[in-house]
Amino acid sequence: MKLELRRIHIKDIQFGNETAVKDGVLTVRKEDIIEKLMEDERIKEIKLDIARPGEKVRIIPVKDVIEPRVKIEGEGNGFPGVTSKMAQLGEGKVNVLYGAAIVTIGDIVGFQEGVIDMWDEGAKWTPFSKTYNLVVDITPVEGLAPHTHEAVVRAAGLRTTELVGEAGREVEPDEVLTYEIGSMAQEISKHPNLPKVLYVEMLISQGLLHDGYIYGVNSQKILPTLLHPNEELDGAVISGNCVAACDKITTYQHQNNAAILDLYSQHGKTLNFLGVILTPELTTLEGKFRTCDYTAKLCKMLGADGVIVSEEGYGNPDSDLLMICKRLENAGIKTVLITDECSGRDGMSQPLADTAKEAIAVVSGGNVSHVVTLPPADRVIGNPEAISTLAGGWDGALLEDGTLMCELNAVIGSTSEIGYHNCTARLY
Repeated sequence: MKLELRRIHIKDIQFGNETAVKDGVLTVRKEDIIEKLMEDERIKEIKLDIARPGEKVRIIPVKDVIEPRVKIEGEGNGFPGVTSKMAQLGEGKVNVLYGAAIVTIGDIVGFQEGVIDMWDEGAKWTPFSKTYNLVVDITPVEGLAPHTHEAVVRAAGLRTTELVGEAGREVEPDEVLTYEIGSMAQEISKHPNLPKVLYVEMLISQGLLHDGYIYGVNSQKILPTLLHPNEELDGAVISGNCVAACDKITTYQHQNNAAILDLYSQHGKTLNFLGVILTPELTTLEGKFRTCDYTAKLCKMLGADGVIVSEEGYGNPDSDLLMICKRLENAGIKTVLITDECSGRDGMSQPLADTAKEAIAVVSGGNVSHVVTLPPADRVIGNPEAISTLAGGWDGALLEDGTLMCELNAVIGSTSEIGYHNCTARLY
């Protein structure tokens, strides 16, 4: 498969009389977007706003972040299986409005959404302080069941992404990134002496609004599944969960999965990148044994010499992470884990809910319990009082002057377990 991501660098975003891109400026005609979204009878009201890097703007509560794109050559456009008919992704040419993002907000249906600050202390912790954000505030009609409410909001964000992405269809890109991997037989033949490496990406799949989607299929319903890495980069995997904001993998982060991009950068040089295995994180013990055993079986069948495993969320998924590690290491497959830590506000608590002696190579994305103080914003998009019901927030976290005190738990993307964030580790 060969995929070209043709980046059109966005340097500003503004409202105007048409939705278009010119000289790096994305202009959005808000009336057109609202009219299209309001075709869904389950939506009561849509508001659009803009947040730029460096502005003293707070966005809360964030549900998802998505990168606007348009497929100009090849099968599928947008999100097949969700917003369009099913198509095989991973090949062709995609024009990407690089530097722009669609950010969805709205009433909370779960307790775990997020916050983005575009300036100062908060900006240091979230990668989405650096994007030019079109914020879509979605109010569904009253009386919807929580899962329907979440589906309406998710669909509205994806639809906005497609509408805005169309602005880049005829625009020449500023850079073109090409991602190409042939069949396993071809790649092994080309790189016979390089270690064969798989990437296992764990997805929250626990119901109660805690689910990822692959081509529109709820990840609860799958066995561990092998994907070509281009499929995820091309929009096959989307976020549909309301887990803690810090390590929830947004759709934007799936579209730009840092682990996949890093593995691609070393493919044919230091390793032979075989592909991606998507593994559901289930809640039952039987489910955990089934998915972990099956994941290890796939890695062994495919002849992996090494495996990188990334987690989504924390708590009981820590057991899945370490069960997979144990099985792979005991099979002689070198394994590296990417996770974050829930180490308490002083950083002294046990970081993971489970342990395994086989876990000897672990990359930490940071401590979700670290407390940050976010200064008052000049402008808040959304509802600042939502901090009291965010994971990592509490009643009283919003001070009278508008200051927020919260754990990193509440900051979207702050401890991402696929590495798409701003945290680093330092050894002393």
